[in-house]
Order: sequence, then structure tokens, then C-alpha cells
Amino acid sequence: MPSDAQLTSTAPIGLPLFDPRPVVLSHDLVRLEPLALGHANDLCAAASQEIESWRYMPVPGLADAATAERWISEANARSAAGGEIAFAIVDGVSGRAVGSTRYLDIRREHRGLEIGYTWLSPDVRRTAVNTICKYLMLCHAFDRLGAIRVQLKTDSRNTRSQTAIERIGAVREGVLRSHMICWDGTLRDSVYYAITRDEWPGIRTKLASLCGATM
Repeated sequence: MPSDAQLTSTAPIGLPLFDPRPVVLSHDLVRLEPLALGHANDLCAAASQEIESWRYMPVPGLADAATAERWISEANARSAAGGEIAFAIVDGVSGRAVGSTRYLDIRREHRGLEIGYTWLSPDVRRTAVNTICKYLMLCHAFDRLGAIRVQLKTDSRNTRSQTAIERIGAVREGVLRSHMICWDGTLRDSVYYAITRDEWPGIRTKLASLCGATM
């Protein structure tokens, strides 16, 4: 585990130290919990119903509980190293884990991070769950941690994801060509979006309205 000195950066006046750590983020309908082995069975069941999103992921899916546990352990190792924080997306009504998302590419010295590696069970995909997750994560990044930039990226083939990102107000910045090799060998172009600290207040108001949240 990196030392506290390695994990934190000097804070500009008026901003807290930018040091993302595992945390629980809650809304009436959704709770984001630090990813744990106890989520393995729920996530395996959720992933077995979801095929499309895994086309764009680094791994092909969670075929069984052992695969899910290994995937969770690898995510938590990255979290312990300080570069990522992985969450289980828990349905606030049923208490089931219905997907996962992460803070990625955490750049403490530049007060920036990425939200990504998000996937959901199909039965909650066309609900407010994804929007609420983004709202919770963006509020935590900007309002509590003092981020100055949050980025998102998606496969250029994934038009559904691009539409969802644009819907929340993120600005499309460009395409990194031949950026990644997917698990099936496909060479992926990645479309990048971002929200800056100056843009966040307007986007916060919009998302709060969509989520029925209190400002």
C-alpha cells in the first residue's frame, strides 16, 4: 500500500486534500459499496444476464462464482495500490448487487480521476440506476474530494454508452485510436469525455433533478 505521502497531494486554498478512498455512497434507490467477496454470487447472477456490455470489457464476463471472486480480488488489489476504487452497485429495495462501477486512473497530484468499468444487470439498465450512480460518484469527487476534472471513456462502438454520457452533460473531447485490445482481440478506439470543476455546478443541478435528490 502506498504511503499517505504518496497518496495525497498539496491542496489548493479552499480545497481538501485529494485522496479518494473506499466509501459507501447512498441514495434511496441505489447504494454504492466497496466491492467485496460477499458480492460475488449476486454479481455472477447479474453478469449472466448481461452479454452486450462485456463485449467492451477487458474480460469476457463472470461465468461462475470462482471467476467473480477472482475478478473482485483483482479489483481490490488495484484499489489497495491506490490507482482504482471499485464499487458494487446495490439495489436499494432488494439489497442485491446488480452491477459494478469504479473510480479509475486516480491522479492525486492533478486532482483528477475517471469513472468507468460500469456494467449493470439488464433488469435495471433502463431505470434511473446508472444516472444515480453517476450523480453519487460525481458529487463525491467534486464536492467532497475537490476534484477539478472527472473523465469518462467508452468504446467507439458503444453508442448506447456515448448517449448516456452525453445525457449527463459531459463534454466529448476526442477519440484515442487503437487505444486498447479487448479480451476477444478486437482493437478498440476509445471516445473520451470529461466534466471540469467549472462545469460541475450546472451538471449537478441537472442530475439532482433527474435523480430526485435534495440539493
